[in-house]
Amino acid sequence: MDKFETITGVAAPMPMINIDTDMIIPKNFLKTIKRSGLGVNLFDEMRYDDDRNEIPDFVLNKDAYRNTEVLVTGANFGCGSSREHAPWAIKDFGIRCVIAPSFADIFFNNCFKNGILPIALPQEQVDLLMKDAEKGSNARMTVDLGAQTITTSDGEVITFDVDPFKKHCLMEGLDDIGLTMAKADDIASFEAKSSAQRPWV
Repeated sequence: MDKFETITGVAAPMPMINIDTDMIIPKNFLKTIKRSGLGVNLFDEMRYDDDRNEIPDFVLNKDAYRNTEVLVTGANFGCGSSREHAPWAIKDFGIRCVIAPSFADIFFNNCFKNGILPIALPQEQVDLLMKDAEKGSNARMTVDLGAQTITTSDGEVITFDVDPFKKHCLMEGLDDIGLTMAKADDIASFEAKSSAQRPWV
């Protein structure tokens, strides 16, 4: 998993509430078990028309936001089913941070396991960041996980809370497998001792 430390760039505004996981990645794209390749279908039904042409008014189809790493959106983001393909699609598109007033619990936790930083903030602070994001390519926002700050294009600083363990995992690039492998020597030592003490097992 890629480490998350600091990102700076244009944030995409998506002022919609209750964006569910089927909107993030529709069910017909859930056949794969690979984490890559889903970015092209992120928000598929909002990004493309019936002929697979891009819908110009959709935010991620606008030139200013095609390479965004930060998404500012509405409350209850990631509700609906628990599909892990949703954070896979977000990450594969290139988005590393989602800022909203609230998140669905399962989606929130899945983000951390897939290298994405979800930040929950009071509505008034999200509104401020939404307005900043709406400035387009002239506005660059910085998210600093180490300092737990978001800096707007005007230099205003907003602090955010994050679970210390989840922060550590993101900054070190550790998913569940990585956490286990970090203890590989201890596991090998335990198995060797256990085999010596209980050879019949």
